[in-house]
Amino acid sequence: MTKEDVEIHTIDEGKKGFLGIFGQRPAVVKVKVKAGPTAISALTYEDEQEKNPSITAESNSEVSFEADEELQQKPIEKAQQFLTNVIEKMGVEAKISMKQAGRSCTFQVEGEQIALLIGKRGQTLNSLQYLTQLVANRHSDQYIQIVVDAENYRSRREETLNQLAEKLANQAIRTSKEVSLEPMPSYERKIIHAALTKRRDVKTYSVGEEPRRHIVIAKK
Repeated sequence: MTKEDVEIHTIDEGKKGFLGIFGQRPAVVKVKVKAGPTAISALTYEDEQEKNPSITAESNSEVSFEADEELQQKPIEKAQQFLTNVIEKMGVEAKISMKQAGRSCTFQVEGEQIALLIGKRGQTLNSLQYLTQLVANRHSDQYIQIVVDAENYRSRREETLNQLAEKLANQAIRTSKEVSLEPMPSYERKIIHAALTKRRDVKTYSVGEEPRRHIVIAKK
């Protein structure tokens, strides 16, 4: 989009830091496409949706859909094609397998240099998943949940988050102080919420704006 096609809202002006190095903080802005024929759908994640996801995507009014099985499969094919192209452009040789259950679809990526696709703490993988989900829902009249996994990284990450949740919950009880976690994507925050939902001595809630939205664990 051009600058004239979007609305830009400043969330955090950031800091240049001393000598341009120390204490530097990048600016954070929210960019929204202006209403019109070029507008694309936007997904908003609220705290309640982390526990009970209910997300809808608006489709371009110029696109029509027919309720037959062939066209319902089209969004998945578009998503897989997009993911394949991006991985190829990254210079990574990988094989993508797909497993679909209803409106949920998981793409499992296997191959060499998988670490490049995962990135630090899964940041690259999360970005690939987010973009692939946008592509799928742009071609669908019903919300489709997309999961992009790389050699079962998601299950390993879930186990790590469950252990982290218990550790920080105990810290909150021991110190009687709130504990803030690092910013996480929506699906990872849901794992933390779920891990501590049965504990009666702590509570969890999310604060901040994306992409800096994070969980706080506090003693009840």
